Order: sequence, then structure tokens, then C-alpha cells
Amino acid sequence: MITVTEATATAGALKRLSEEGVSIWLDDLSRGRIESGNLAELVKTKHVVGVTTNPSIFQAAIGSGAGYEEQLTDLATRGVTVDEAVRMMTTADVRAAADVLRPVHDATGGRDGRVSIEVDPRLAHDTRATIAEAKQLAWLVDRPNVMIKIPATKAGLPAITEVIGLGISVNVTLIFSLERYREVMDAYLAGLEKAAKRGLDLSTIHSVASFFVSRVDSEIDKRLTVLGTDAALALKGRAALANARLAYEAYEEVFSGERWTALGGARANKQRPLWASTGVKDPAYKDTLYVDDLVAPGTVNTMPEATLNATADHGGITGDTVTGGYAQARADLAAVEALGISYDEVVQQLEDEGVAKFAVAWQDLLDAVTKSLNSKGVDAE
Repeated sequence: MITVTEATATAGALKRLSEEGVSIWLDDLSRGRIESGNLAELVKTKHVVGVTTNPSIFQAAIGSGAGYEEQLTDLATRGVTVDEAVRMMTTADVRAAADVLRPVHDATGGRDGRVSIEVDPRLAHDTRATIAEAKQLAWLVDRPNVMIKIPATKAGLPAITEVIGLGISVNVTLIFSLERYREVMDAYLAGLEKAAKRGLDLSTIHSVASFFVSRVDSEIDKRLTVLGTDAALALKGRAALANARLAYEAYEEVFSGERWTALGGARANKQRPLWASTGVKDPAYKDTLYVDDLVAPGTVNTMPEATLNATADHGGITGDTVTGGYAQARADLAAVEALGISYDEVVQQLEDEGVAKFAVAWQDLLDAVTKSLNSKGVDAE
């Protein structure tokens, strides 16, 4: 039985995290979560101030069919294509979630209360199509607190610039490397400069840069285990945190530079680092590792519900665990390289796998919706 004191202490971990300047976003969404009032309850009791989605999340939610039957019947009756059906369902969920979070958006001046929706992952290497899709999604959701997710591929970078330049807020996703992260920040600043030339109000444009964490450890730990030496095994579980901490160092550098100063003077918003993929994959590690050890002001941590609950239950929030660790972070990544594990190879592999994984999830979703539409007596094109 949990005592009042224990309940206060555990509930306080999320509160403390928020007080340290970390915005807590939920990495999950479903119609059931919205309609049951669960999302609103998490905002009220778990300090959740944003929601992120991705193709895998929608595949799990819509693929189950729960809560979507009536809309599927209507879509089938109208004879829509499967692509249109999926977009109608996903944007409806994001619109409803945005309405739940609108009070947070208004209270924070647009900083939080955000709901993200991703462009079709099959467009990850097509700049023009990504821009067109981002504009269409922003129009379909039609809420000021939506963020359009664009992958940080080479083709995604100019799309980020153009979409920000149109005044659309962007969540840049699938960032694994420090070099690519700097390119993402550059693309954001270029977009703000375009927006300024168009006479847009920069204060209304927001962005986060989703830097993926746990997948870095998963891949590098696997290679360290194969090496099997004491030196290699001692580095397990350190590369992902090191990578993220050096990303924050890059963020501090870019958003204190001369180029930013001019934009900041025009009331632009910094592009905040967002820690993504924060669910721990290795059961040998504490399940709140990528929360407790990535606390820094001006960041976002988007958590799957299991990680959110674990943090509420036994998170160890002790203050800033990022800014004092840059030297050690560099040493850890250098030690990994010294063992013959190529950082550049790993991060490129992770980006390629991330894009491919979301494309597969999207196709699985299309297949499931096709089956549902056909079962209602209408052929889905």
C-alpha cells in the first residue's frame, strides 16, 4: 500500500522534471485515448503538455479498428481511396487531440500544447512532395497547435526550410547524428529568415528537433557485445546519452550565435531539442534512464506511456544532468570509435532503418484499412 508521502514523492518526479524546464509530451495517440478522457487526464495529472505521433503509432491504433468503425463505414460509403481514408482518420485524431491541448497551447504562448503528425513516410526522399504534403496536413488539421513532422533526411532539409518559411510549425524527426542535427538547425534558421522576408510574424512559428536516443544504444551496444572485451563492455549504455548531450551543446552554441540573435530580436522562437525514442530497450538499464539522465532546460522529452508511468513512479530527477557532461560525452564517443565502431556508419544505418520502419508501418496501416473498406462492400483503390 502506497502512503500519502510516497504518493506525493512519486507524483513529484514529473512535476520536478517540468520545473527543470523539460516539457513532457506523450509519444502515443489513439481515438480511444481521446474519447475516454484519458488524454485530458494525463494533462491534468501527469504534466503532459504535448503529443507526438508517427506511422507506427497510427498503425497500432487504427489497425486495431477500435473506435474507427463508424468513420470507416462512412468512408467506404463515399468510395474514397485508402490513402484518403487514412488521412481522414489520422487528421481527425490529431485535430481532436489538438483541441484537448488547446488550453495548454494558449497558456504557454504556443510553446507547448502541440500535437505532431508526420508526412507520408514514403516521401522521405522527395523534397517537393514533402513540402506539398506538409501544407496539405496543416490545412486538413486546421489547428494552430499542430506540428508537421518532417524527417531529417537530406531531402527533408530543404523541405524544412520551405515549410517553416511558410509559417508552418515543424517537428523535425529521425535525427541521429550530430552533423545532421546542425544541418537541421541551419534549415530552421533559414526558414525563419524566409518567413521574415515574407513579413510573417516569427513569434507564431515553433519547432522541435527530435533527436533519437535509445536506438543509438541498441545498435552500438550490440557491436560492443560482439567485441566482448572489458573495455568494450564498459562502454555499454553510454553512447546514446553522450550523443544527446553533445546535441544539446550544439543547440546552446547555435542559439546563442550572431545569426540567432538577429532572429531572436524579431521575436523568433528557439528550435528546442526533443528527446525521442526514450523507452529503454535493454532490461538491464533503469527504465527511466533516458529521462533521468537527459534533464536540461528548454528541452522536450516525448515518452511512451510506460516510460511516463515509470517516471511518475520512481523517476530520479536530480536537476540538470546534461550541461556538465560534455567532456565525458566526447570521451565516451571517442572510446567507441577507438574500438573500431564507426559513428558515421551507425547513425546513417539508424536513419535508413528509421525511414524504412515507418514506411513499413504505413503500408501495414494502408493494408489494414483496405481490408476494412473492402469488408464493407466497397472496393478501395
